[in-house]
Amino acid sequence: MNWGVYEALLTGVNKFSTEFGRVWLSIVFIFRILVYAVTASRVWGDDQKDFDCNTRQPGCSNVCYDQYFPVSHIRLWALQLIMVTCPSLLVVMHVAYRESREKKRKEMMGENCGKLYQDIGKKRGGLWWTYLISLLVKAVVDSVFIYVFYRLYENFFLPRIVKCTLPPCPNTVDCFISRPSEKNIFTLFMIISSAVCILLNLIEATYLIGKKCKETMLSTGQPTKSKKDSDCCQAHGCKQSKCERTIFISEDINTSSTKADQNKHTNNAA
Repeated sequence: MNWGVYEALLTGVNKFSTEFGRVWLSIVFIFRILVYAVTASRVWGDDQKDFDCNTRQPGCSNVCYDQYFPVSHIRLWALQLIMVTCPSLLVVMHVAYRESREKKRKEMMGENCGKLYQDIGKKRGGLWWTYLISLLVKAVVDSVFIYVFYRLYENFFLPRIVKCTLPPCPNTVDCFISRPSEKNIFTLFMIISSAVCILLNLIEATYLIGKKCKETMLSTGQPTKSKKDSDCCQAHGCKQSKCERTIFISEDINTSSTKADQNKHTNNAA
């Protein structure tokens, strides 16, 4: 296992993740990748060697093992971990694309040119959609693999004895799985870890959507002063700051004229 790849992934994704995303990445790295790397090969290392059947018929044990274990647990988990961490790379790649655009813009227009993005790592626009899609893809990947384990291994649990009738077995033979209790505990731990990761992905997606809706509602309810200033600038061909000064001066003139009229009416009444 190349730990440098996972370390780079952990560091890169953490920069652009929310609090829920950091928790998800910690669970994946500690409770899934490390546990898999340290214990999975030891728990399942002797599964085929110690898969014994009560017959001496050549080939019977191999056929029965292949029937009950079409894909090894450790290979399925390795594929699952690879596929569930790949969507996080989409966010890092999108940020790298933004950085590349900013660099090319500075090379073409100089260091004093305006920025394309106020904050390259801020989840706005296309990066927001990339992050949201990565969350949904990760949740779908984990859900699919949980379903695959459920279908292949009879509700996730391994029995102590497997009955096999496939040729070249002479009749119905009993085959015994090595350390089924230990493997069931380990399988349950990995399934629960996957379920927790799915829950965190859905919570984070809900958080992002709710935050986006709140920001949209607040921006819709803001006063239209900026729109008036923009209209003024378009009408007079001036800069924004000049338009603001013009509006403030006109407001002061109107206020002064109103106060003068009030004083005039007061003197006439006296």
